[in-house]
Amino acid sequence: MADAEGSLGVYVHIPFCSGKCAYCDFVSFPGQKGFIDRYLKAVEAEARLTAPDFKPATLYIGGGTPSELSAEEIAELFERLHRAFSGADFSEITFEANPESLDEAKLAALRQAGVTRLSLGLQTPEDPLLAGIGRRHTLADFLRVYHSARAMGTFSISVDLIFGLPGQTLEGFLKGLDQVLALEPDHLSLYGLDLHEGTPLARRGFIPDEDLGREMFESAIPRLTWAGFFHYEISNFAKPGHESKHNFNYWRGGSYAGLGCAASSHLRGVRSRNSSDLGAYLKVVEQGLRPMAESELLQDKDKLGERIMLGLRCIDGLELDQAMEEGFKSEWKDLERRGLIERQGRWARLTRDGLFLANEAFSEFVAPFKSLEVNA
Repeated sequence: MADAEGSLGVYVHIPFCSGKCAYCDFVSFPGQKGFIDRYLKAVEAEARLTAPDFKPATLYIGGGTPSELSAEEIAELFERLHRAFSGADFSEITFEANPESLDEAKLAALRQAGVTRLSLGLQTPEDPLLAGIGRRHTLADFLRVYHSARAMGTFSISVDLIFGLPGQTLEGFLKGLDQVLALEPDHLSLYGLDLHEGTPLARRGFIPDEDLGREMFESAIPRLTWAGFFHYEISNFAKPGHESKHNFNYWRGGSYAGLGCAASSHLRGVRSRNSSDLGAYLKVVEQGLRPMAESELLQDKDKLGERIMLGLRCIDGLELDQAMEEGFKSEWKDLERRGLIERQGRWARLTRDGLFLANEAFSEFVAPFKSLEVNA
């Protein structure tokens, strides 16, 4: 399928997990592994319904917890995807995993399937903090999996860390970061704790300390730079050549097909999202229909605003065309005045303050707008 908006990707959502973490707001279903067989069949069927001529360049398996699948189920998932996208030549295949549910048999299945990137959800190397947020692994579990994956020699390994956790100190966070950097991963994602209403931590009344979180993040950047990482997106750092191609496609406004419960797509200019109800998702796909819960064709200023928001996530920022300049003239001036955006010629990017107040900056590009007219 030809597409003018960039390279093409496929995201597959695996919504199964062993239990909800205290901060988790993702669509996931503990204790529902009995649906896996139906689900894998549905994903293949949906792929054929959604993009029958799609020739994707990247594949990302996320969740939930994809590593809750057995080694045999992992092999089946990839067999079904390769069948659905016959002829696809994936330059990158990413698989998310949690340490407690990944073992050597599953790693072997991932290697056999051609997985190139392994994203490991450590979150913190401090065992008491892991227990406090409902994680079901320890640092020892992570190290076992990490070293097994490294020994296979085929994976680019990314590690996820969270700062601003309950009970976390600046000293403890930096000590843990140094422990992870000593392992020499290829990529690191560093997220500030973002709590949503209804999660267990939010119900407990925990409120992250924003000032402490900023201090943690700012203190991490020089350590990561010294270790050979470059900061390429708000929350992402990579060794040269190990940045996520799949996610770059998102940030540059490319097209992608989202498969599975609650997955989102951007195809032919239309953004859509699948049903978040597992039973409803399965039933609709098994009837030969796409399981969309909502869809939207972004046009004019809405489309421009989204392109800007996505592009500003990248540390280098984005080059503005005339429509972006003129359509948001007052917004650009206001963001520069507030110190959230810096300009160099036609390029715009977030400042250091803008990185921490990104949502504040992004809100300027979402309706209702200050300026009313745009020539897109």
